[in-house]
Amino acid sequence: MEEKPPAMFLGGDLLPSPWIEDSGDSFLLGYLGPKLRRLRTEMGDAYPTVLVIFGNDDEKQEERPLLELAEEGLILYAHDRSHLVGDWTIVGYSYVPPTPFLLKDWEKYDVGRYVPPGCVSPEEGRRTVTVPERDLRYGTIQQDLERLFGDEAMDRTIILFHGPPYDTKLDRADLDDISVDYAPLDVHIGSVALRRFIESRQPHITLHGHVHESARLTGDWRQRLGRTYLFGAAHDGLELALLRLDLDAPENSTRQLV
Repeated sequence: MEEKPPAMFLGGDLLPSPWIEDSGDSFLLGYLGPKLRRLRTEMGDAYPTVLVIFGNDDEKQEERPLLELAEEGLILYAHDRSHLVGDWTIVGYSYVPPTPFLLKDWEKYDVGRYVPPGCVSPEEGRRTVTVPERDLRYGTIQQDLERLFGDEAMDRTIILFHGPPYDTKLDRADLDDISVDYAPLDVHIGSVALRRFIESRQPHITLHGHVHESARLTGDWRQRLGRTYLFGAAHDGLELALLRLDLDAPENSTRQLV
């Protein structure tokens, strides 16, 4: 093994399309699990801490096999959880604002009950797990962030978000000159709550995905908001976007398509 990073992050949209596979179970337990098990055997004590969240393309019912991998010590499930890795606090969060897609397991209202033109309300669509009606109608990403992070200092915190913050290089969608019912669509589809949170709380690094075409459209995969470094691993090609993060000097981080 030429590279032995202490930690690895998987930021969601992991599972095969349900139109191709019956379930993510076969992928997580039949493919990913054996690969990680073999990697742990080969690397021994150098096996990295693997932190995982789901994305809005992943069915929430597949948390069960993912948690089985966590119980085996192959991964750390990071959504809505805080983990200490070395002297870094790492937190994950999967939810994104309303999209046009019908799978709603990982969608919530952003800062209020607003649904952008062309999108489907989190109260509609399809879910693979039962959610209390009050949470569907009134739960927001903004409320989740307030609950999850409290008021602790965040200068040694890394957050693995699936979605990007609003109006950045990381949330630029391919929606130019498109209207729905005469309403032009916003080309920025990220979360206002995430942007406000990052600007006010200034975590050390935030990691993002979700808007697969953003780097192609903007020509960039990173940005700064105040002291916070934002990095995007989303990619809409056949390759995998691999970020190599330098936590002590984030400006030296790199991205490679492999």
